[in-house]
Amino acid sequence: MIQNAELEEKPKLFAGNYLKIWIANFMLYFSFYFVTPILPLYLRDVFDADKAMIGLVLSGYSIAALAIRIFSGYIVDRFSRKKVLLIGYAAFAIFFAGYYLTGSIILFAVIRTLHGAPFGLTSVSSSTVAIDVLPSQRRGEGIGYWGLSNNFAMAIGPSLSLWIFTLFNNYNILFTISLIFALIGLIINTTVECKYRPAIVDKKKISLDRFVLLKGWSQGICIALIALSYGILSTYIAIYSQDVLNITTGTGTFFMLFAFGLIMSRFVGVRSLSKGHVVRNATYGVIIVAIGYLIFALWQNLYGYYISAVIIGFGQASVYPAVQTMFLNMAPNEQRGTANSTILTSWDLGVGIGIIGGGYVAEHLGGYNAAFLMSAITSIISVVFFLTYAKNQYIKNKLNK
Repeated sequence: MIQNAELEEKPKLFAGNYLKIWIANFMLYFSFYFVTPILPLYLRDVFDADKAMIGLVLSGYSIAALAIRIFSGYIVDRFSRKKVLLIGYAAFAIFFAGYYLTGSIILFAVIRTLHGAPFGLTSVSSSTVAIDVLPSQRRGEGIGYWGLSNNFAMAIGPSLSLWIFTLFNNYNILFTISLIFALIGLIINTTVECKYRPAIVDKKKISLDRFVLLKGWSQGICIALIALSYGILSTYIAIYSQDVLNITTGTGTFFMLFAFGLIMSRFVGVRSLSKGHVVRNATYGVIIVAIGYLIFALWQNLYGYYISAVIIGFGQASVYPAVQTMFLNMAPNEQRGTANSTILTSWDLGVGIGIIGGGYVAEHLGGYNAAFLMSAITSIISVVFFLTYAKNQYIKNKLNK
């Protein structure tokens, strides 16, 4: 009877404000992932861009997101989080309309780069608002399930985008769909109710710790290394599939299997995270990710292609929420935004380096095979660094909340 009473008193997770912000975050990432796989094809087909140029142009998005995220945590922690969220989301949606105006590769590069800034701000504020509206006794589960909004977007967005493109062969249709979904997400966010937080008046001298959770630098490096591998994968897989493996319609299936691995891992990992197994989840995650990239790089056929998708997805969805929980466990409550912005900044840094580095390697140092081998090597480095250093630093700096 006592156990039943405790279960009844446990607050619902997927209800009210958390459900709203979860759906809106899905819309944000759906819009993002929907155009991601077709942009390299767009640059190649419309502007005749080579591998290095594609990498350079597309890296601008990550660089802009990285630049704004350095300050996003400070902004989110010191101003109205909902207002910051709505301003960032509105700007993110509007920029999709700018893609209609790209008559030259330079103009496209400018618009795409600027588009990264509101995405960086919105993703930080969205995840921070989600943590704020979560019931405290279900925060671990909520953080784990939060990533499903990204994962479902990754499962549906790229596959649907590539399927629609094969039907209509029209890039503007894809840009329009992204714009519509972003606007829907913005409307949903206007209905989210946030608790009042008085403005924080900080009279201390400006220090780096206001913008970056310095205690989490080693965890940030691990995430950046994994993101570097993913930046290469997500950007060049469509062209790689066509030019190297002669797979003309399999990229959408790859992303579906990748997302299937992500979603499976989330459901398994949430239970483990709720029991406090943060380090264990992160350890399994970095190892599984490395195995997946090794299979992708060395087993170059349909079996390796599709099997690696599930493995990489499963590992990535294990390590990311675990490391995010590490950041939050090392940060006081008033630095939640800073903690979120630090992990997202690390991710953007890695993705940006991966896009630029992958394009350069593909163009000058051995083609796409060499670029994906670079992904495998980088993921192995992340395993070694996490096991020998980052894991111990987390245990040393964890706060007792």
